[in-house]
Amino acid sequence: MPPRHPEVAHGQVGVLLVNLGTPDAPTPDAVRRYLAEFLSDPRVVEIPAIAWKPILHGIILRTRPAKSAHAYQQVWTRDGSPLAAITAGQARALQERLGDAARVDWAMRYGNPSIASRLQALKDAGCDRILVAPLYPQYSGATTASVVDKLGQALGTMRWQPAVRTLPPYHDDEAYISALEADVTAQIGALDFEPEMLLLSYHGMPERTLYLGDPYHCHCRKTSSLLAERLAQRLPGLRVETSFQSRFGRAKWLEPATETVLDAEAKAGTRRIAIAAPGFSADCVETLEELAIRGREVFEEAGGERLAVLACLNDRTPGMAMLETLVRRELSGWSGIAAI
Repeated sequence: MPPRHPEVAHGQVGVLLVNLGTPDAPTPDAVRRYLAEFLSDPRVVEIPAIAWKPILHGIILRTRPAKSAHAYQQVWTRDGSPLAAITAGQARALQERLGDAARVDWAMRYGNPSIASRLQALKDAGCDRILVAPLYPQYSGATTASVVDKLGQALGTMRWQPAVRTLPPYHDDEAYISALEADVTAQIGALDFEPEMLLLSYHGMPERTLYLGDPYHCHCRKTSSLLAERLAQRLPGLRVETSFQSRFGRAKWLEPATETVLDAEAKAGTRRIAIAAPGFSADCVETLEELAIRGREVFEEAGGERLAVLACLNDRTPGMAMLETLVRRELSGWSGIAAI
């Protein structure tokens, strides 16, 4: 008869917050490693590998890392990557809110810390029930589904798997829309000018994904519609528009493009604009460099005068109250955790 199994920690509940990812440093080599992982994901680039790999390794990874590293250098902080630092802050804040009811950790889909490493760390700490929470309000195969794919791969290496739940997309959730309403209203109220328009800028996706059945475009539009309805009561007269940023490659992407809107609005006489990025749960190179630096240049060169890029929900009170609500709801029934 085999000896008794050694004692292991068990019986705890874990929460793993997952965001997109970031290079380890704002250098071409680190960015190259990050892009190699990111752009090798078939959920992100839906081109047969036999056609895509020569392009990726022969062209893109030879030319793009230096340009991307420059963008990261402009937003890198003493705490490192803004996205990593803010996501870590969200995990700490959520831990404070949940107390002993659950152990909270965080991971990145691409780069470090990896989903596999933090899932194992939670399991080793005794969490045999884990909620994996992709921090993407709007569902896309390239984001939410990719996290679940990677989660499945990690589970496939574990002999003793934890029970797992995943956080659904929350693009139209009351808690999310209310958090955006409160946060956007407060930030606009704190500006030293009155914007004529609020532009809601979401990360772009190739247009074909819409026709292949991805709900991302519809989710973004629904978020914008619900938020605009709320803001009409709080900020009457503020025009709200939607756009999509971060186009890459030659394929047609979701429109209108953010930079195209900024250019057209300035040329049409709009002088004061505020931009919010409700699809990003934390500020990152796409908001801090692409919108706040390059977007501002496009707007001002076309005749615009004032552009304010509002901060994402990050780890401030409205966003953390929302996240606590969503997480408690999904954990309900595990170890007596109550929804709020």
